[in-house]
Amino acid sequence: MRRFNLKVNGREIQVQAPPGITLLELLREYLSLTGTKEGCGKGECGACTVLVDGMAVNACLFPAAKAEGREVTTIEGLARGEELHPLQEAFISEGAVQCGFCTPGMIMSAKALLDREPHPSREQIKEALSGNLCRCTGYVKIVQAVEKAAEALAQEKC
Repeated sequence: MRRFNLKVNGREIQVQAPPGITLLELLREYLSLTGTKEGCGKGECGACTVLVDGMAVNACLFPAAKAEGREVTTIEGLARGEELHPLQEAFISEGAVQCGFCTPGMIMSAKALLDREPHPSREQIKEALSGNLCRCTGYVKIVQAVEKAAEALAQEKC
């Protein structure tokens, strides 16, 4: 076993886990943060997307050891207490949540985009979400939700 020291959703964490595990395994199995999903396990579907130091990564491919001393944000870390993040609100209000399996990864990819580009074009949104697969939708409502969240976040800053 190895001790991992990292910051997860704003909290300093120390956890004992096997040395060769992925960040996805660490989050789900050792920290009980099950919002991050395992879809393909090969970095193809984006269901496991989390932020590491603000960058979207596939947690299924990301070695937990590489997260040592870094800041990890999962879908559970977006809400402010009982108040959902504007991305979460927009996904609900725009009907961008179908079965919900891909939603956490979609939202985390969108968050990474909006953090670096507060006013993205539709093409930038599509590009940012290109690593996330959804089997339920045609992506129209998902793109609309990201656009709506960008507007809401811009209003918050005013």
